Amino acid sequence: MRIASLHTYPIKGSHRNDHDEAVVERQGLAGDRRWIVVDHDGVGVTQRDTSVLSQLHVTPVDDGLVVRTPGMPDLHVAEPAVGPKEFVRVFRRKSPVPARIADDGGWFARFLGRPVRLAWQADPSGRTIDGSSRDDDRVSLADGYPMLVTTEGSLAALNDWLVEAGEEPVPMTRFRPNIVVAGATPWAEDDWVGRRLTIGDVPFLAANACARCLVTTIDQETGVKGSQPLRILGRFRNIGGGLLFGMNLLPDATGTLRVGDEVTLAS
Repeated sequence: MRIASLHTYPIKGSHRNDHDEAVVERQGLAGDRRWIVVDHDGVGVTQRDTSVLSQLHVTPVDDGLVVRTPGMPDLHVAEPAVGPKEFVRVFRRKSPVPARIADDGGWFARFLGRPVRLAWQADPSGRTIDGSSRDDDRVSLADGYPMLVTTEGSLAALNDWLVEAGEEPVPMTRFRPNIVVAGATPWAEDDWVGRRLTIGDVPFLAANACARCLVTTIDQETGVKGSQPLRILGRFRNIGGGLLFGMNLLPDATGTLRVGDEVTLAS
């Protein structure tokens, strides 16, 4: 098995950035989901209810981000290293996370047409993982785990089911992974739970299978919502009450991953 592709999402919900190599930190890939758009209550705005976030194309620069989207002027926003401190929530039910509010000049409020702000996770060590028994596990502003891995083999099997049902196949981008693995048999990752993988030179713990949500039904290139692949996952991958695709990973060390790196599973 080898890494087929690597991806980050600088603002939670934004369009993916593709990489030839990426640095692994304890809270996930460097630069992945360290920014979040929050509403007036400080709760994260996500693609679940605001699919247009998928149209945000974000370029990290030395002092912050450049954000581009059709119909809006480009935004250059600086990391608010000394900005106002605030606690935000990735989801309303999640624990508060320390963050700083960025000065975007109201750009995101105009973009979404409602009062929102852009926040930055200044201290990525400040968010623990709900339910983790490991004291040093941390996570960025991702849903719940530092990293997500998917396999090309499982996507091929899923798309076979879709075609047999008279539906269009879906691309891997629907699942918003950090790592895509080539060379694994379909659903091989079901056997990874609780085991350790080495990806490149970096060790990981496979924490649990990822239960999927409505975001998988959103075309990441257009923001248009559909019904697949959730319906087909409901038929074939409804396991323990979750519609499963992909595996949540916990890094056991830091390091650098590169496309083409070998992926090995501990015996």
